[in-house]
Amino acid sequence: MIYVTIKRLEPDSPQILSYVVEGHAEYDVPGKDLVCAAVSAVSVGTFNSIESLTGVIPIHEMERGLLDVTIPESTRNMVETWNQVQLILESMVVMLQTIEQNYGDYITIETIYHKGG
Repeated sequence: MIYVTIKRLEPDSPQILSYVVEGHAEYDVPGKDLVCAAVSAVSVGTFNSIESLTGVIPIHEMERGLLDVTIPESTRNMVETWNQVQLILESMVVMLQTIEQNYGDYITIETIYHKGG
């Protein structure tokens, strides 16, 4: 199972602060697992898009079966850039939700909220 955790600022201000993707879908054997491939392409592609399109370098940890990405807090002070990052992240959420709708036995998405911040 792939577990995706989206951390948002607050319920009334649903800006995304970070995301974590961990686990393996086990839809098929490694190398042929289209669910893992799709989730990896979307989540790593999002990280790369943020860096390439906005110049923001997210704080990250990347290893086999884990991608942990946090948007630097200082980015919130750059309103236009922050908004661009948020659009990219929301696009990622839509893509992951689409995968979840079709392959819900292999991926689950949870949203958590960070109060006060």
